[in-house]
Amino acid sequence: MTDIDGKESDSSMSRLIPAIFGLSGFPALIYQVAWQRILTIHVGIGAFSVTMIVAAYMAGLGIGSGLGGRLSRSLTARGALIAFAVVELIIGAFAFFSTRFYYEPPGFLQTALGAAGPLSSAAFLLALLPPTIAMGMTFPLLVRALVRETPGASRIIGRLYGANLVGAAVGACAAPWLLIPWFGIEGATRFGACCNLAGALAVIAIGARRAPEGDSCPEEISVSGMTSASRRIGLRLAAALSCVSGFVAIALEILWFRIVDVGAKSTAFTFGTVLAIYLAGLAAGSFAAVRRVGRIEHPLAVFLLCQTGIAIYAAAAVLLFIELPPSLPGLDWLHRYWAAYEPIAVDGRDPGAIAALYVVFPLILFGPATFLMGFSYPVLQHGVAHEVRSSGFGVGLIQAANIAGCVLGALVVGLARLEDPGSSTTLRDLSIIGVGFSLAAVFATRRSSRIFAAAIAAAVVIASLTFCFPHRDRLWLRLHGREDGDTLVAEDLTGVAALIPEGGGRYRMSTNGKGQSLIPFGGIHSKLGALPATLHPRPERIAIIGLGSGDTAWAAACRAETTEILVFEVSSGQLPLLRRLSERSRFPALESFLEDRRVAVVTADGRTAIARDPDGFDLIEADAVRPNGAYSGNLYSVEFFRTCASRLRPKGLMCSWAPTPRTRRSFLHVFPHVVELDGGVVLIGSNDPIELDRDIWNARLREASTATYLGQEVLAECLGGLATARVASRDGRVEIDLNTDLDPRDEYLVPQR
Repeated sequence: MTDIDGKESDSSMSRLIPAIFGLSGFPALIYQVAWQRILTIHVGIGAFSVTMIVAAYMAGLGIGSGLGGRLSRSLTARGALIAFAVVELIIGAFAFFSTRFYYEPPGFLQTALGAAGPLSSAAFLLALLPPTIAMGMTFPLLVRALVRETPGASRIIGRLYGANLVGAAVGACAAPWLLIPWFGIEGATRFGACCNLAGALAVIAIGARRAPEGDSCPEEISVSGMTSASRRIGLRLAAALSCVSGFVAIALEILWFRIVDVGAKSTAFTFGTVLAIYLAGLAAGSFAAVRRVGRIEHPLAVFLLCQTGIAIYAAAAVLLFIELPPSLPGLDWLHRYWAAYEPIAVDGRDPGAIAALYVVFPLILFGPATFLMGFSYPVLQHGVAHEVRSSGFGVGLIQAANIAGCVLGALVVGLARLEDPGSSTTLRDLSIIGVGFSLAAVFATRRSSRIFAAAIAAAVVIASLTFCFPHRDRLWLRLHGREDGDTLVAEDLTGVAALIPEGGGRYRMSTNGKGQSLIPFGGIHSKLGALPATLHPRPERIAIIGLGSGDTAWAAACRAETTEILVFEVSSGQLPLLRRLSERSRFPALESFLEDRRVAVVTADGRTAIARDPDGFDLIEADAVRPNGAYSGNLYSVEFFRTCASRLRPKGLMCSWAPTPRTRRSFLHVFPHVVELDGGVVLIGSNDPIELDRDIWNARLREASTATYLGQEVLAECLGGLATARVASRDGRVEIDLNTDLDPRDEYLVPQR
């Protein structure tokens, strides 16, 4: 091959390989969404489990980056490409069967996942490390394959990084909006596996054939495009800076997600969409840096100033959302939406509103900050001395350090600081780290008056923002469309709960921005509690999934025969809010519920808690949740109903709200005996025959103790619900188009069939 041919081959490779790496990035976020979803079925939805799953996922990527970097030093360019293809084949092969592996894990792994504390954390690592280590190895291997000479190495690294981020952003967005609705979780994962396999085959067919056997300058050492050794960044210093920036980046990502989740009222689409915009910002910044990095004379100072700018924008954006007048054009619509009870229907009927919530709001909140994050990565690489043969090692070390910072940030913020001191104060404290970056920039470039002045100014701005930061509740009051002091707010690791005055002496319980139920009690929640308690001859032990305002659990306690009611709720802030409201306002039913010694409220995932209970229940009730809420599919699936059926005592009853025809069919698919009440809105199923006897049911409701407990208004509503009782009819399609754990159709708004 001639020199000219070699240059043409390198140019072709530099275009093809980043595109292939983008294809490799596409399934990575699909896997994260899918695997996290499946693992929470075993361990439950909670702050600890979700944080540890994310930490384990990132830990594998970090370990893989380090291992891939070490491996790359012993490989030629062609060898590195072949190694990349082999790793991609391994990832794709594992991913193709991963859904069933995680959903039906081997016995020892399933036992460990069901345990608490360190054992479950070890199980997450055991389950996620093999595929994520392989994924982490790919970046340093490709850097080793493409870097032929040190001038311009940072551009190659930046292109690879940006291309992978673009693929990841598309995957994060496609997972909830397209792939899971169309193909289910298993189909989406296998689609991603095909992308890995296609990338591996493309490298084998194209890349490995065109890659040279050796290296043009294996011993050349210099800074990427610069000659001044005084401007180099040592590899250890670069790794340390990358670690700190990773800590800040993941901490901000957690805070931004919480803010957008509350602002959008927590749907199944929030996580993937926020992640897609976050990754797209990183990609845009990385590509912008690739075009300008050759003209940067002080890479260390520019990197530090980028980190300072991230802190400034993150704090300023939140302050603006809090302090700007709610009547401001554009913000007025958001303010009205935040004050509303219901989340917007994510079904395409109002694309402008969907774009405002899921695109414009996140972009304003963190778009420029993520751009700076992405810009800073090639800049940092620009200051590191790269030797051709060890280029992959350097990139792997810096990437591993960055991910180590991410893991630490996820653990610190996700498991501690969200509860005390809370999101607002944590954001303020992160901005203080920006002062440190700014002052470091001053010492890094004493000879540049412009950078010196910019660093000092940035430090002053951050200090000012820090002092201006409001109390933690101000943020959540604004995101609930409230400015008054009557709204009660509680933030902890599990989410943000609020009790909001609705006028006329009513209060609304909201969780992560969306309304759950009302005080005083009444309506569908009361009927979901009282009606199944009425149908059962003697409901001694009852399980309620979901607390909300306490309405359903209060109504379920209407029978004197009941001795124990366990209420399982993942949002631990709700019960303290109810107690605070009861102390300052008079609501007799709420007071009765809070003082009832039969009732125990447990912070836990209801599905896993019921599955692990050894004694069984006379009555299990899943409180009404919207079918398109995040993780709602776990409470409307065939497998969930089967779990409940297996935990029922003889003649035990299971009660569920039936918000969609598909939910109804899924319920009928499991329970052989079903009665529908309140016009088919309430379903009550059993493993044993249910005798349809309205006279007996009415008599139980009208018993003096029960009627007095419920009060005339709720009693009348329940009698009306019983009047429509009938044996549920099966429409002949009960065996098809169901909600399952791996295909939660209602949650992702799949049209009914």
